[in-house]
Amino acid sequence: MDSLWGNLFKGEKKKKEHILTVLKDIPIFKGLNSRELDCVDRVLHKRHYDTDEVIFSQGSMGAGMYIVVDGLVKIVTEPSGNTLAELGDGEFFGEIALLDESPRSATAIALTPCTVLGFFQGDLFGLTERNPRLGVKIVLKLSRIIGRRLIAANDQARMLQEELGRLKVGEAVE
Repeated sequence: MDSLWGNLFKGEKKKKEHILTVLKDIPIFKGLNSRELDCVDRVLHKRHYDTDEVIFSQGSMGAGMYIVVDGLVKIVTEPSGNTLAELGDGEFFGEIALLDESPRSATAIALTPCTVLGFFQGDLFGLTERNPRLGVKIVLKLSRIIGRRLIAANDQARMLQEELGRLKVGEAVE
């Protein structure tokens, strides 16, 4: 009987270790110590999705971010269905919703059966109330990530504007 309980708890321990390993590699949680990661782990919401199941839809109110533990998720724009990204193990999406509850800018769909962890705005706020130092660390890292993505988006928009200008000049010459 002891081996049965030992095996059950060993499996749970391995799952928890796997989740902590995934969290360590997420930029928002990178550099957090084991105790801090454990605090984060306690507020995460684990969910399994089947192939083609919608995780969230474009236009729905954002509530938080998602971390892919295993499987593949695609991010698509509506109504065109254009794929913006395919995300796998250890990648995350929807992080802006931790700071802002504005409508989602795309739809997230499970490409394969997958397990994701939800980290919602209320979880972050509660964590910050209980452990302000940890909350500030997470929000600061989140802000840096969003800032880098904004800079990259601005650079891409600038390059597209330049290309559009070149195309217009080419049309005017013809």
